[in-house]
Amino acid sequence: MKLDISHWPFAPTFHTAAERTRTLWPGLLVCGMVALAATFIAEHHGGPQLLYALLIGLACNFLAGHDRVMPGVALCARTGLRCGVALLGARITVDQVARLGATTALLMAATVVATIGCGLLLARLLRRPQEEGWVAGCSVGICGASAALAVAAALPQTRENERFTLLTVVGVTLLSTVAMVLYPLLLSVAGAAPQTAGIVIGGTIHDVAQVVAAGLILGPEAGDTATIVKLFRVALLVPIVATVALLYRGRAAASVGARVPAFPAFLLWFLCFVALTSAGAVTPAMSAVASDTSRWLLVAAIGAAGIKTNFAELLTLGWRPVLMLVCETVFIALTVVAWAW
Repeated sequence: MKLDISHWPFAPTFHTAAERTRTLWPGLLVCGMVALAATFIAEHHGGPQLLYALLIGLACNFLAGHDRVMPGVALCARTGLRCGVALLGARITVDQVARLGATTALLMAATVVATIGCGLLLARLLRRPQEEGWVAGCSVGICGASAALAVAAALPQTRENERFTLLTVVGVTLLSTVAMVLYPLLLSVAGAAPQTAGIVIGGTIHDVAQVVAAGLILGPEAGDTATIVKLFRVALLVPIVATVALLYRGRAAASVGARVPAFPAFLLWFLCFVALTSAGAVTPAMSAVASDTSRWLLVAAIGAAGIKTNFAELLTLGWRPVLMLVCETVFIALTVVAWAW
């Protein structure tokens, strides 16, 4: 006997949800498999997880022509990305930021702003779009690939911006990996004090994972200091992305054909998680789960972005974006070292 639920009150909602699930699951499954493959390679052979996800996604670009796959991939690339950025707030508390001290916090904030300004200036000098200056400057100044993806989400959704964002993810991941190995060695040779070394590590390396690894190479004190400094830089993601969203609100609305809020919802969730963690409502175990979930969502999102992009399109950007990232990395390193000493 077949059960007829068509007359039940929730039937329309049930059918709509079931239809949407059938539409999205192939693409979501593909992105999940890309994230699993990238994680497996990173855990068993070392190396940057996000970069592996991007490369695997680019290798799966042939799926971009399949209508059954793309709805789920698009959802993962946009909504999954924003959820991942929002969950980063569960790693930060007000007490951690307060432990930096006013002087260090102000100098670090000034360094981040100066790095973003450097990115905008380089974009103008190299005759690149201003949007590329924002993405490159924020990725180097704040938190690497996560910042690049968050800022890109607030910019007009164009193919050019997508290509440059992916190139930025590759660039900052590689530069961050090199810095993770090189900076601790240089600081050891220079005989830097643990706290000074931690400030330099946390204030210059792009990705959070590489900051933690580089800091621990120099000892527990340097590792703790580096982590706190880095988390403060991550916290600056909120005002910076909000500023970008406000500046590009009109153009972003035109690119998607809909009204865009002045303050993105995922930043509100970011602040909400910071507040909950600071109030003790989020336990360390819950924070660890949120951090892992955030990482998984970001890995899946960058894999989805890779699926949507042809590798040949990245090569059309030329050498100027690469020069921008290298110059900004050198700029922030020299700036932090100068005032830390």
